Amino acid sequence: MASDVTRHTLSVLVENKPGVLARVASLFSRRAFNIDSLAVGPTENPDVSRMTIVVAVTGLPLEQVTKQLNKLVNVLKIVELDPDSAVQRELVLVKVRTDAQNRSHVLETVSLFRAKVVDVAQDAVTVEATGAPEKLAALISMLEPYGIREIVQSGMVALSRGGRAISSAEPRLRPIDRTA
Repeated sequence: MASDVTRHTLSVLVENKPGVLARVASLFSRRAFNIDSLAVGPTENPDVSRMTIVVAVTGLPLEQVTKQLNKLVNVLKIVELDPDSAVQRELVLVKVRTDAQNRSHVLETVSLFRAKVVDVAQDAVTVEATGAPEKLAALISMLEPYGIREIVQSGMVALSRGGRAISSAEPRLRPIDRTA
């Protein structure tokens, strides 16, 4: 019997200190959870970093991992972001082969996806696009016939919609706040 896979997006506020990323990632590994996407960066507070972690869960409760995350001393707050009430984006850079015959077709495709060309060479263009993973996959699919030389993609970044913010000044939540 196959288990259903569910994807969860966690926004985790952590102390901006060396080794925190390694401790968080190893916790997921020890629990046999695969991280689909991980993006880390500073917040409005230089002492705090935000991790956006997308994890696919098969048959195991996510709560098991969030309880363990909350035990880590450097973790300040964990919130699961509901995709319907969050803004989620990824960034992709794609280097596509071009020549005199196909350059205009590549540029037209880039325009259709509201992407932009960030570098031009005689035999290639580098395209930058942001959006939902489905949009980026569709763009890549449309560019593949021209010949993709390289792709680099960021992890998911996400914020809850509206005026409410996840703040490290609020009390620590256990195990996870699903209201953000």
